[in-house]
Amino acid sequence: MNGFTFAPALGWLAASALATALAALAVGVVALHARRRGDETLGMCVRRVVICVLLAVLAFTPSVAATTTSRAVNATDVVIAADVTGSMGVGDATYGDRRDISRLDAAKAAIDDITTTYANSSFAAVSFGSAGTLDVPLTPDAAAIDHWAASLRPEATAASSGSSADAAIDQLLLTLKSIRDAHPDDRIVLYLITDGEQTIPTSRRTFSSLRRYLDDACVIGVGTESGGRVPKPEADGADGGWVVDPSTGQPGVSIMDRRQIESIADELSGTALFTEDGGTVASSAIARESQRWRSTTTYKERVRVTPVVWPVVFALLAVMAWEAGAWFGRSRRLLQ
Repeated sequence: MNGFTFAPALGWLAASALATALAALAVGVVALHARRRGDETLGMCVRRVVICVLLAVLAFTPSVAATTTSRAVNATDVVIAADVTGSMGVGDATYGDRRDISRLDAAKAAIDDITTTYANSSFAAVSFGSAGTLDVPLTPDAAAIDHWAASLRPEATAASSGSSADAAIDQLLLTLKSIRDAHPDDRIVLYLITDGEQTIPTSRRTFSSLRRYLDDACVIGVGTESGGRVPKPEADGADGGWVVDPSTGQPGVSIMDRRQIESIADELSGTALFTEDGGTVASSAIARESQRWRSTTTYKERVRVTPVVWPVVFALLAVMAWEAGAWFGRSRRLLQ
């Protein structure tokens, strides 16, 4: 839509009422001129009618409408949270055609699939063991996420106070809120990779507080329900043998908690994916759904209306000045 239009500043109802009153006034001016036989000239009558007409036109606010096209780019921000507790070192995981790899290696393979699946997206990386840490702030550099994944190591036993499935919540809440505040129009997707194990006696907190910042979520479960012995890594990366269960004096066994992972996915209104079942990020339904979370560009047409009243105002001022001059001249003649 382009061209001349009316856009009453007072609204169509008020403008119509005002214009009707001015039209009635103009008709009255003509009627009085026809009835009276005084000194009023035809020019005086015409000027007053023109003033009423111009005021009526101003009531409807003459405007120019122009169509503009806006371009909006909706980006996708992917947040990856990786479990690095000691149990992630258990070598019972499967990922695709790879068997008996550590759970952390399965997590690394999943992260590689995620960065490949979400081309042209931004990424943030969080690791969590005894606490959550933002390792990589939001960046469009997928290679930085790959380097981060390659550097992940299970948390040293000396630094661990037991596994808590909700250790990532606090850091994720801060990270997701900051991304949403900085990029309110972006779509945010969370991938949480864990074995779901909780060894501390306290109850797990819910992940539902994260939902308000997310458009989609996937919880990837690594490991098996049959479990495996937990290696005891030291701070310097050396092999420390096996973690011993103090109740039995034997090497402890870590088991992937499928029910816990499904519960977390439900709290996030997301999907659970288990690599034990042969699933991978690349071959899952989540990857197919990711097509709708990629960067999209939207074009939208808007009509911009700009009031153009100055020509009418100038004409009105000119006629009123003419009328004032004629009235002043007539008054001087009457005084002589």
